[in-house]
Amino acid sequence: MKYGFDNAKYLKIQSEHIKQRIATFGDKLYMEFGGKLFDDYHASRVLPGFEPDSKLKMLMQMKDDAEIVIVISAVDIEKNKVRSDLGITYDMDVLRLRDEFMARDLSVNSVVITHFNGQASAEAYRKRLENMGIKVYYHHTIEDYPHNVALIDSDEGFGKNDYVETTRPLIVVTAPGPGSGKMAVCLSQLYQENKRGIKAGYAKFETFPIWNLPLTHPINLAYEAATADLEDVNMIDPFHLDAYGETAVNYNRDVEIFPVMNALFDDIYGYSPYKSPTDMGVNMIGYCISDDDVCSEASLQEVIRRYYTALCNFADGKATEAEVNKIALLMKRSRITTADRRTTVAAKERLDKSGVATAAIELEDGTILTAETSPLLGPSAALLLNALKHIAGIAHNVKLIPQTMIAPIQKMKVSYLHGHNPRLHTDEVLVAISMMSLIDENCKLALEQLPKLQGAQVHSTVMLSEVDRKTFNKLGIGLTCDPVRRLKDRQRKTELA
Repeated sequence: MKYGFDNAKYLKIQSEHIKQRIATFGDKLYMEFGGKLFDDYHASRVLPGFEPDSKLKMLMQMKDDAEIVIVISAVDIEKNKVRSDLGITYDMDVLRLRDEFMARDLSVNSVVITHFNGQASAEAYRKRLENMGIKVYYHHTIEDYPHNVALIDSDEGFGKNDYVETTRPLIVVTAPGPGSGKMAVCLSQLYQENKRGIKAGYAKFETFPIWNLPLTHPINLAYEAATADLEDVNMIDPFHLDAYGETAVNYNRDVEIFPVMNALFDDIYGYSPYKSPTDMGVNMIGYCISDDDVCSEASLQEVIRRYYTALCNFADGKATEAEVNKIALLMKRSRITTADRRTTVAAKERLDKSGVATAAIELEDGTILTAETSPLLGPSAALLLNALKHIAGIAHNVKLIPQTMIAPIQKMKVSYLHGHNPRLHTDEVLVAISMMSLIDENCKLALEQLPKLQGAQVHSTVMLSEVDRKTFNKLGIGLTCDPVRRLKDRQRKTELA
């Protein structure tokens, strides 16, 4: 893998910058952490060299002064919103995040349910958390937010929200994903703290968009693609341009909320310490890009990946056509197509020849391998075997799993578990290889190659099952799929021929 980001430099200058910001305020600082504190795979994909847990490492350096508030939207609870990278719902991810933080000896204060408007699902979730001994607070939907500043900055606005009791100088506000209401929680707390005579400040740690890169830089376009479901738009920060005469990139929600921010600071301090939304940020990531070409290419590939994800989600009824069209427009602006993903081209070429579902993988050294479905294996399982044999130097015609082992597994799936697809999935193939590795040296050697699949890219001409998607994700393989459920009719015709 080619690296385009200096992670060591980032950890150093970013932590120093945050400490400087903390020192500028009084009793406490509310720090909104945009993106993910760890497992930030989007950042690691568009910035090769960025470690997914970099932000968490910085926080660990300040853990004695910090406590964490986790935010989740009642709207996301109600619609069971899923983290696409992990395949779990936001409400489950709140518990996962809490466990991860506490396992690292970080103080987790509470959970705030935002956008609350009496949803029964949110009330049931609060009860569930409280039964686990977790403090839970409600923050309500405010009419005409964020435009009605007079209402927001009043006892009928932020004043109606529950006050989150905190004890440490640094309050880290995070969430399972974007659109959860983290900033509103911070602003509400500033209002509440001021009523109690406590001087509190606010800063924003948002990784994307990168403020000191051009608006149309591939990294910033990749962020727009990643948040297409939120209808976010990257834009030039007009307040920053007016105050300093300098161009800086921000996004619409921060620009829209800035007048509210100014009004709150005017009430608290009698003046605002910030002249623009960009001023509120502490993001130094743009200064740590060591190879812009590498990061740009990785970001363009991420836009294509997001496009395929949106297509599949649309086919499943989990995304709107507007999301698909927005990413398609970003691709057009970037002058890229799906043909710029090498695995897509390879998989479709094999599909044209075979007429059955196929898949292709690009290994770290650029090697492209393909596979197709068979009566024994699905295309993704066959592809995984091909890749492991190639890396291990095992001849392609060597069968790692004997048919005598596959047949009983298929019988169990169909006859006993009443499944409709007898073909082995990727996880079943890996289990079979693991068992065979006890008596077969080739299987043992193939199994040892699994870590080398980290960073590989795969494309499938059909939408894969959830178990296959999760297996590729756990192996660190980037997956895209055509929005096609299965080539059933064409496949049956080929098998009968």
